[in-house]
Amino acid sequence: MTVTDNNDQEVLIIKRPYRCDECCFFCCLMSVDISTPTGTSLGGVKQTCSVIKPKFDIRNAEDDTVLKLRGPCIKCRCCGDVEFDLYDKDLETVIGRVAKQWSGLGKEWFTDADQFGITFPMDLDVRMKAVMIGAVFLLDFMFYEKPRND
Repeated sequence: MTVTDNNDQEVLIIKRPYRCDECCFFCCLMSVDISTPTGTSLGGVKQTCSVIKPKFDIRNAEDDTVLKLRGPCIKCRCCGDVEFDLYDKDLETVIGRVAKQWSGLGKEWFTDADQFGITFPMDLDVRMKAVMIGAVFLLDFMFYEKPRND
């Protein structure tokens, strides 16, 4: 997937390796890699093994975990936002959040459109901000893009 600016110039490339969606094996955990259009790696998001709550590591270009994202037990909620907390790498402090925002019954039920919000510290490295955009796309794909009649 490419992300473009207002001038239709590519600014980010988001790649998600193919993984079996319904598999519980460690080799099938989801991930995305984020890079610039020139191929420079910015980092990535990797799902970590978890039984109940979704867990993700936010990694820099050197593949070091710099942040952690933790979701709720219930990944869809009627009439309310679903929040994934963003922690520092030691899981000591919540520093931000990714929220799948409730758009109203009509939009939620009759369309596949979703609305997300991201909060993070203003001084967060711009490369990690770009990786957080990739995290939103991964969360949307994993939890909110399933066909209803499948």
